[in-house]
Amino acid sequence: MGFSEAAGTALVQKYATFSGRASRSEYWWFVLFYFTVLFAIGIVCLVTSSFSDFRGGVPSPVALLLFIGGLTWLAMFLPQVALQVRRFHDRNISGWWYLALFVGGFVPYIGVIAGIAILVISVLPGTDGPNKFGPDPLRPEARAEVFA
Repeated sequence: MGFSEAAGTALVQKYATFSGRASRSEYWWFVLFYFTVLFAIGIVCLVTSSFSDFRGGVPSPVALLLFIGGLTWLAMFLPQVALQVRRFHDRNISGWWYLALFVGGFVPYIGVIAGIAILVISVLPGTDGPNKFGPDPLRPEARAEVFA
């Protein structure tokens, strides 16, 4: 799965789909897309604010760009969470563990451990063949036969 296919799958086909599995390539290409979009909006905000002449307040173009950046983050939050849950499913881990780690991320010191756990789960390869969350996204034709 490539860059544009991963972005299209996460934003159009599976916007709020928490069931099924997501391959590592789908996950990491979307993460790259997500941060590229937010980085581009941030750069435009910095350039706009450096050329604007304002005194004691936020200039309207910067406020508009910050508003657009906030809306972009809000619009991409749900597909990012759904994709992360599907990535946990690919490792044969329930999505409720992601919620527990996400909430644990707000606790001091435990948040670092929760962030590392989410990163490690996201980096590890998925289970081979189908699991309880669906078929293997890399090889959907594979069957779960133990003694074949």
